[in-house]
Amino acid sequence: MTKTAGKLAGTKTSKSAGAKTAPKTTLKSASSTARAPRRAAPSADAPEDIRDAVSRLKRERILAAAVDLFYHQGYGRTTLEQVADTLNVTKPFIYTHFASKNELLAEICSRAIMLAHESLNRALTQQGTASERLKVVTRDFMAAVLSHQAHAVIYSREEKELAQADRDKINSLRREFDRKLVGLIEDGVASGEFEVQDIQLAALSIGGIIGWSQVWFRPKGRLTIAEASEGAADLVLAMVRAKQPPARRKSAA
Repeated sequence: MTKTAGKLAGTKTSKSAGAKTAPKTTLKSASSTARAPRRAAPSADAPEDIRDAVSRLKRERILAAAVDLFYHQGYGRTTLEQVADTLNVTKPFIYTHFASKNELLAEICSRAIMLAHESLNRALTQQGTASERLKVVTRDFMAAVLSHQAHAVIYSREEKELAQADRDKINSLRREFDRKLVGLIEDGVASGEFEVQDIQLAALSIGGIIGWSQVWFRPKGRLTIAEASEGAADLVLAMVRAKQPPARRKSAA
């Protein structure tokens, strides 16, 4: 019997009386039901960028399976064994990438707020008026939430299950987002574009409009993600009473 050219991580061999059995990997043995061919892991001498890409792909597969299970049956009723079964792997395969089920939850929950930061940071670095930037933030943030609706639902429903350190980290990111959004509204008020009596309240309300969208949005409902995001952006601009900034006076020649 010949050995396979490249060993998968976690491969181990077992012996029967007088004969060697085929190597057993963290991937489960094939059942009577035919399954797609398995891909061998890259060898140790493969380029580092390839190994990193494969590792990221494996992490994303694990996260996708966990999101589906956490979303449909809840974090408390889901086990790592079920996540592994969904992927046709064993728990050691999961532990190679995530130390625990709670670490999986933290990764899922943190993605929602990270997407919000990305949309806000993009808008803050763009040229344009405060109105244009606020519209981009609202539209892109809401589109990100609705495109990752399950992540947002899991976060709102399972936040209490997070380890304290992970909860504190996510809350810190939320406060930073609120602070930057307040700064953007202040820019609009200073330029004469926005008319807002309570800037802090306006920022919190914008966050609430977008954050609550994961509750009422239906993928096959009346609005598409693009339509819902564009409509919400227009509502936010109406809320801050956005108008064209006053024209700058030309300096004397």
